[in-house]
Amino acid sequence: MQIQKSWILLYLASLHLAGIYLFTRGFLLSRLSLSAVTSCANSTTPCTLPPTHKRAVLLIIDALRFDFISPHPPEPHSPYHHNIITLPKELTAQHPRHSFLFNAHADPPTATLQRIKGLVTGSLPTFVDAGHNFAGSSIDEDSIIRQLRAANKNIAFMGDDTWLTVFPTSFHPNMSHDFDSFNVEDLHTVDHGVTANLFPLLTDSPHAASWDLLIGHFLGVDHVGHRIGPDHPAMKAKQQQMNDVLVRVVDVMDEDTLLVVLGDHGMDRKGDHGGDGDLEVSSALWIYSKGPALSLGSSFIPAYLLQNKTFPGESLPHRWVQQIDLVPSLSLLLGLPIPFNNLGTVIPELFWRDKSGTEYLKALNINTRQVHEYLATYRASSAGGELDLVWNDLQTAWSKISESGATTKLTFSIAYTRLALETCRSLWAQFNVGLMAFGLTTLFLSLFVGWSLYERSGRLAQWDTWVSALGRTTSLLAAAGAGLAAVAYMPSQTLPALQGISVSQYILFGACLGSAFGVVFSVRPVPRLSFSGLILVLHSLSFLSNSYTFWEDRAVPFFLITSLAPTFTTAFSAPTSHLRRRILFFSAIFAAAVRLMAMSSVCREEQHPWCTVTFFAGATVAEPPSLVVALALPSCFLLPWIIRRLLSISKSENGIAKIFLPYIFTPTLLAGTAYWLMEWVDTSSLLGDTVDLRLARTLLARCAIGGIVIAGGALWSIVPVCLQIISQRVPAEDGETEGKTQVTVLGFANAFGSPYFIFWCITLAIVWITTQLTGQLALGLGTVALLAHLELADSVRDAKAVLDAFDTNPSAALALLQSQSDSATGTPSIVSSSVVEFNEIVPIALLALHAFYTSGHQSTLPSIQWKSAFVLTPTLTYPFSPALVVINHFGPVFLFALAAPLLALWNVAPLKLTSSGVPGASSPIPAVILGAVRASIGIMLYFSVLLVGSAVSAAWLRRHLMVWKVFAPRYMMGAAEVVFVDLAVLLGVWVGAGRVTSRIRSMFPKGTQ
Repeated sequence: MQIQKSWILLYLASLHLAGIYLFTRGFLLSRLSLSAVTSCANSTTPCTLPPTHKRAVLLIIDALRFDFISPHPPEPHSPYHHNIITLPKELTAQHPRHSFLFNAHADPPTATLQRIKGLVTGSLPTFVDAGHNFAGSSIDEDSIIRQLRAANKNIAFMGDDTWLTVFPTSFHPNMSHDFDSFNVEDLHTVDHGVTANLFPLLTDSPHAASWDLLIGHFLGVDHVGHRIGPDHPAMKAKQQQMNDVLVRVVDVMDEDTLLVVLGDHGMDRKGDHGGDGDLEVSSALWIYSKGPALSLGSSFIPAYLLQNKTFPGESLPHRWVQQIDLVPSLSLLLGLPIPFNNLGTVIPELFWRDKSGTEYLKALNINTRQVHEYLATYRASSAGGELDLVWNDLQTAWSKISESGATTKLTFSIAYTRLALETCRSLWAQFNVGLMAFGLTTLFLSLFVGWSLYERSGRLAQWDTWVSALGRTTSLLAAAGAGLAAVAYMPSQTLPALQGISVSQYILFGACLGSAFGVVFSVRPVPRLSFSGLILVLHSLSFLSNSYTFWEDRAVPFFLITSLAPTFTTAFSAPTSHLRRRILFFSAIFAAAVRLMAMSSVCREEQHPWCTVTFFAGATVAEPPSLVVALALPSCFLLPWIIRRLLSISKSENGIAKIFLPYIFTPTLLAGTAYWLMEWVDTSSLLGDTVDLRLARTLLARCAIGGIVIAGGALWSIVPVCLQIISQRVPAEDGETEGKTQVTVLGFANAFGSPYFIFWCITLAIVWITTQLTGQLALGLGTVALLAHLELADSVRDAKAVLDAFDTNPSAALALLQSQSDSATGTPSIVSSSVVEFNEIVPIALLALHAFYTSGHQSTLPSIQWKSAFVLTPTLTYPFSPALVVINHFGPVFLFALAAPLLALWNVAPLKLTSSGVPGASSPIPAVILGAVRASIGIMLYFSVLLVGSAVSAAWLRRHLMVWKVFAPRYMMGAAEVVFVDLAVLLGVWVGAGRVTSRIRSMFPKGTQ
């Protein structure tokens, strides 16, 4: 029944999904991958050089930051754990000619899969490629791997199994050893496996002479960073292990082998990566030749060819290259053609073999022609329109090469390849303005539809009839809009801005347009200005500024406290001292909880040095602060006690609450906290290396999740009420032959709200288990703030209801005040139901965002807490691991959005109500359900306004320098928030409120509506 009456929630969610789909398809299109392959067979010009080495060893030390490796031993007194990987001492004399160390810029997104693609193809990733890191597909572009296979070369591989995902059939079957790449808790298995299979192939294995490229991908450094941070002593030990491996490799490799050691990306101060921070994109690249010299040395190379950059925290500049420059350089050193899609430029130090640089100029000529051919082919492709605005500049730069003399050709060639790279960097994201306009229009229409539905849901009269008529109208208009859009598809294709949009996308947009206009014109809402509306507008407009977007986590608590202003001022006009004290008391509780939550923070890169990490014990460690460790277990007892104390105000600590809170909820919180405490013990090695609590942690987490879902869910679904019914015999009075039975219902005053809150607590427990210790404290404080806000909203309604009653009917007002004296069933609300106001919804929406930020998250990729993927299993396991990461990241937003229906259910007794919300005649639909629908629409509206603000900023500033660093991630975050908020309110109304009202109606058939 609830689904039939509240289908408008599903319709509004569908509008959101349609708008997100259309805008995202226009804004985040991935680049076109050309399938062409470079071949020397039909080439009239040289396409490669004679090889300098017969084969190569490519060792990838995942997340090897530039400052982790040094040509000199670290100073003994250095307090840092970097610079522990050093070049072998015996290479010092040969260093200028045989060995080169670079700070290599790894293009974002700095996820392993995208960097592997860049390292073998020389191409650039796009922003949306980051989403493919868990589900990569094979690489179809030309690559070094493909060129080797075309030349009948054998490739050996060992390490990160991501390589097998992108190259499933390219490696020699007898020389391929892959290991699980996502088990960040395992610091050694992959590295030991690589080492065990690496050295036999370098020395005495039957296949030692049969490989041409040997790839080894170590993961230990990356896993240490993710798990415990880059400055933990374990990082020093892991780097020493890698140092020992490199010394052994140099010792046993022959003189015809080229050694390349690199990090696929770096890591930030906390050990994570994925974004474009300086530390994340600063990776190490060391190239060493044991036999022939690579060049005369950098001292013979013109200075303008050697670009230097100062690494963060260092005082001196270091040699700096693009990481993809390795692709053309390594290809030519091995005598291979450069992969067709390459945008890198050959590294001078590897080819400057005489004073005039003849060999380097040959390599650069081949490189330049390859880049030009790639751009020309891309220009002729379906995506070639991207280059329209810059094509003349590229052609001009190319013509300078052919027209220049020998002295200037080198300069113009370098300028051309770098211009090509920077051009593709700035234009790689294809923007379909038409689709973006369709998406923005749909999202804007969803705002009008949401406001219309919100306004209409405030009137209970004839709701059934109106909803049924609206369903028929919107269906017809949606069909009409889809039909008109299909007809308009072909004529509109003559407009350049609308090209590239499919007919199905036209139909989807037309259906949304038609149905939305039907809803808006059926209600014709009148815009109303309010204090809470002003907060929403300011919040949304802030996304047009990159600075405000950086600091949204600081703005949210300010908005939260400010949203109390209308409620706080009501205290001074409340008609009774009891209401005044309640409003002031719960206002103080709410404000205190919000401020305490704000003490937990993680910092995005742009906030340094004005931000201090408090979620962890420091900016470079991944362990909780000492105070958090001390408070973790007590909070598991304190939170259920606070819940019981607040439920006892309305005598609602009975029924299911009496069993659930002490025997299911509290043990689950304890288990979730104990899991992360044991994880901290394992991480910190407090019990030594011989004690491993992994099995105990896994069992504890599984029992906790299973207990709360199975036991808690079953108990709630069977007995979803917090009531206790007491029957007692009353002695007969004068004139009566026998006594009567008096029935007292404890919890009657909050019959709807308390059982729904138990339902909400089940979700809280699940999110709690996936959240680290500091985040658990933030969730606990958020729960206290939520309860305080519910009591506040109820008290303000009571105060306003009494004041309104005194104006119209003073005797009725006195009767309402006297009704509060019934202490046997709890202190009921003066009004059993009321229309949910928008200023009551805004604090819950902001509380959801506040919980997101204070539980250790930001609108950036590096803030994703990958540890949560291994709560239930010690290794990456589908679908549990991705689901746990999603729960950890978006759980706080989902959780507090799920609380929105409580605004309509809290302190509502099962009495018959009129459309005005006072006791009277019954209505065809439960007023509490309609109130829950209204509250749900309100919170959906808040987050959809934020989504529109972030989408507008991303569209308007799509060529801004910060678009992929700030505006695109915030839009993606806003889209995800809307999706999870919509899911939460659908679950809340259809399952939570639906089950509660159904049970209450069956218990009080004559007292409910």
